[in-house]
Amino acid sequence: MLSRTHSRILAIAALLVTALTGVLTAGLPTAAASRPPRIFRNLAYAPAQPAGTHGHLLDLYLPGQPATKPYPLLIVMGGSGWKADDGKGYAPALAPYFTTHGFVVAGVSTRSSFQTKFPGQVQDVQAAIRWLRANAGRFEFDPARIAVLGDSSGGWTALMAGFTGTGVRAVVDLYAPIDFLRLDPDMLPGACASFNRAFYLTACHADPASPESSLLGCPINTCPDRVTAANPLHRVTPSAPPVLIIHGTEDGLVPLSQSQVLFDTLAAASVPATFYTVPGVGHSRDIVSVRAPRATIRHTGTPLTRDYPHPTYGMIEAFIRSALA
Repeated sequence: MLSRTHSRILAIAALLVTALTGVLTAGLPTAAASRPPRIFRNLAYAPAQPAGTHGHLLDLYLPGQPATKPYPLLIVMGGSGWKADDGKGYAPALAPYFTTHGFVVAGVSTRSSFQTKFPGQVQDVQAAIRWLRANAGRFEFDPARIAVLGDSSGGWTALMAGFTGTGVRAVVDLYAPIDFLRLDPDMLPGACASFNRAFYLTACHADPASPESSLLGCPINTCPDRVTAANPLHRVTPSAPPVLIIHGTEDGLVPLSQSQVLFDTLAAASVPATFYTVPGVGHSRDIVSVRAPRATIRHTGTPLTRDYPHPTYGMIEAFIRSALA
């Protein structure tokens, strides 16, 4: 038989386990949390152009629990400096959190700058959204509740999707390039040298082979009309969807000022926006982390959600849900 002391120890341990379980699962839909997501890979939203490439594919992650009412949809696009056609590869990092919290997640790829020049990438994401809307019933999400998220060049694509009349209801932008002609003047000290080494360049973003020049098909300093057409700021209207912006102060690839000018433009157009500036963080997806330092936070107008001390998936979820509502 157990002694009274041992019995008390076991009872306390059981209470601690119960309490810890409650903390870890707080806010999670019970059925969704208990089942793995349902995954549909390599769905073609358009023909491959050119043949054998992957910029026409998307993956879908559905909550493990079949929907009793349609889920919201989060479209995710990873950045590569427009050099790759595998943007859907960012979605697996977010899908575990968002599917257990009642979202369908779509990882969407668009063509690289080697396969098509601007505006081909914008046309791709528009085609992907049209395909997703047409198949919303099949994949259990609400075509009227769509958010987009991307980092770096994927953030640029997300902004373009939100600002070009696709019906997107919320945009999450992680450190996207915005105004290509302002990149080099605002780079951190020494950052252009590192950028040149990383991309085998000599003239930073103005180089004829830079990611931005490759996207446009011309050195950015020689084609201002194309630079203007590729600038999301010129597509902002008062009807634009709410935008969440996240950028680190030590970003050595895309200067923080790019997000600052985006926020100022949204504010001038009275578009709801929240801007998290994270100190000491560079050009990295780790910026969305409970380990990130305390951020500086700005809002246009009335905040859509309460302020969080730093960017997390929970903060992004709260922003999206508020925007979709």
